[in-house]
Amino acid sequence: MVEGMAKPAPRGDPPSVLSAGKFEPDRPIALVVGAGSEPLAEVGTTVPPVNGIDLPTLELLPDGVLVADHDGVVVAVNAAAGKVAGLDPAASVGRELSVVLPLLDDEGRSWWIHSQPFDGIRTRTRQPERLLWLPDGQPVFVTASYIRPRGANTPLRYLVVALRPATDRTRLERRGAELVATAAHELRSPLTSIKGFTTTLLTKWSRFTDEQRRLMLETVEADADRLTRLIIDLLDVARLDSGRLTLHPSWVDVEARVRHAILVLVAGGTKPDRFVVEAQVGLPRVWADADKIDQICLNLLENAIRHGEGVASVVLSGSGILGSPSGDRPGPVRAPVGAPYGVVADLDDADGGGPAVTVAVSDEGAGIPEHLVARTFHKFWHTGSGGTGLGLYVVRGMVEAHGGTIAVDRGPAGGARFRFRLPVRSPDTAG
Repeated sequence: MVEGMAKPAPRGDPPSVLSAGKFEPDRPIALVVGAGSEPLAEVGTTVPPVNGIDLPTLELLPDGVLVADHDGVVVAVNAAAGKVAGLDPAASVGRELSVVLPLLDDEGRSWWIHSQPFDGIRTRTRQPERLLWLPDGQPVFVTASYIRPRGANTPLRYLVVALRPATDRTRLERRGAELVATAAHELRSPLTSIKGFTTTLLTKWSRFTDEQRRLMLETVEADADRLTRLIIDLLDVARLDSGRLTLHPSWVDVEARVRHAILVLVAGGTKPDRFVVEAQVGLPRVWADADKIDQICLNLLENAIRHGEGVASVVLSGSGILGSPSGDRPGPVRAPVGAPYGVVADLDDADGGGPAVTVAVSDEGAGIPEHLVARTFHKFWHTGSGGTGLGLYVVRGMVEAHGGTIAVDRGPAGGARFRFRLPVRSPDTAG
């Protein structure tokens, strides 16, 4: 330990880099950023020691820590910060903190520009923990301490930033609270509608015509279906998080499931002309859970209608050998002698992932901003147009449970396009 440095905290709670140690004005402080004993600089007698400035102490901390001077230049980084933020600690020293650690808020804005830690209000001493995002879409909890050795309302000398992966107990607690709040908010609207219409019908039945009664009952049914889908999503989120999602596979016609999902949405009040389906002729069936495929299609189509504009387009295509019986459906499907499964002629395996059926759902809206694409499948994330933020999270989990993949990009009309790919396998190889 370098002379003048604060001693590590005793066993129990981990040492904190966010609080100043005991200040002894007669002792110079050496700021060490390497395992050796050579100091980076003698910072004089007016700067209080900060727990964890020397690298050996920093390495004892479970959280990632970066220390920057008053110019915003990194002077110390521990290995945990490298793991959390995917950076090279040694290469980070001497570079601007905002470049080394480009943090973004929920709107995709630079947190450094928004908070101005080096040029902002001088009375700040701490930045409360908040959820921010790395450029690759990974969420992290960030706290910061503003070290002002001469007291409040004086120039900043050091900024100490602590990072914590958003996968620990704190994240789970916060997500649990968000889940309750989201569910309560989404349940309230359809329940209010159901209660209002049923009360009106019970108390004033004779005042309405048969057509009016039917319209109100259809609205009640649509809201009940919406509640059912929300509850199913909530249950599936719990199953996905706990690893208890169970599949009951059978041979499934994916095109038929897409059209069934459209009928459900039309029954709920969406106009039929908002949907267009294009399917490659002769796509064989896939070995999958029909109910889960229904939910995948329904969530993607509902997302396209809710957040997009214009027409929601669905394009189904196949690649390679499609591992299902061709059945009695017409189309250019032919199998070589001895082949147990259908072969779609003249199809290239475009993604190199083996035989598969691909479904692309796109809208004509503004699309998802490029800097937010990486967050699309995170739980509770949405663009602010309503919804729980659970639908796409559930979709990804269910696609991956079938051994498939899903991605999002910009569609032909400029809106968002979600493409999921289901590998087509026989029952004995599907696992």
